[in-house]
Amino acid sequence: MPHIVDGVLQPLDVAALAGADDPGHPPRILLLYGSLREVSYSRLCAEEGARVLRALGCETRFFDPTGLPLPDDAPETHPKVAELRDLVMWSEGMVWSSPERHGAMTGIMKTQIDWIPLLPIGGIRPTQGKTLAVMQVSGGSQSFNAVNQLRILGRWMRLITIPNQSSVPMAWKQFEDGRMKPSPLYNRIVDVMEELARFTLMTRGRATMLADRYSERVETLEDVHKRVSG
Repeated sequence: MPHIVDGVLQPLDVAALAGADDPGHPPRILLLYGSLREVSYSRLCAEEGARVLRALGCETRFFDPTGLPLPDDAPETHPKVAELRDLVMWSEGMVWSSPERHGAMTGIMKTQIDWIPLLPIGGIRPTQGKTLAVMQVSGGSQSFNAVNQLRILGRWMRLITIPNQSSVPMAWKQFEDGRMKPSPLYNRIVDVMEELARFTLMTRGRATMLADRYSERVETLEDVHKRVSG
């Protein structure tokens, strides 16, 4: 990472951030991007973010959306659907990086999110209580339409969406030979990844407590009562 100033990127303060029930392994971050182009700036931005996350001690994985079917156009057992869901279950935090197309996130980005179920898999909700960072790239002037939409989806999926975000305008000017040039826009991506790593470490050992809901406890009691009285 040639654009990182020596000694300025601070390591994670595990002792201060981690909860008593922290699992102890490196924070697990899944990165999704919303373009299938050979030169995909949303993927390149995600790759820059992944380098920062790894430097902070996180483990990162990517999902390649090539071949992912449209929602409801294939069974849940489709190999690409199963791969995506397995990665989401593995993750403790996510990065969603999308181009803005026609004033919105791309269909490729939305398709990936739509294949992630809100209902439990094996008794575990795939997204509830996990962290999320959102980013977008634009071909023209700076916009925040895609990140705003991603935030709405993150809230709907019960993800802890961090306050910071990244929007890269005229993305084609910001990269050279597959790497992002030094700029305040690059520095913002570093900011977002630092914040995501900290929030993930701070919340993952406390996710069960933070996501505990009165309405679900009431529903659980009603289910038990029906089973016992039946």
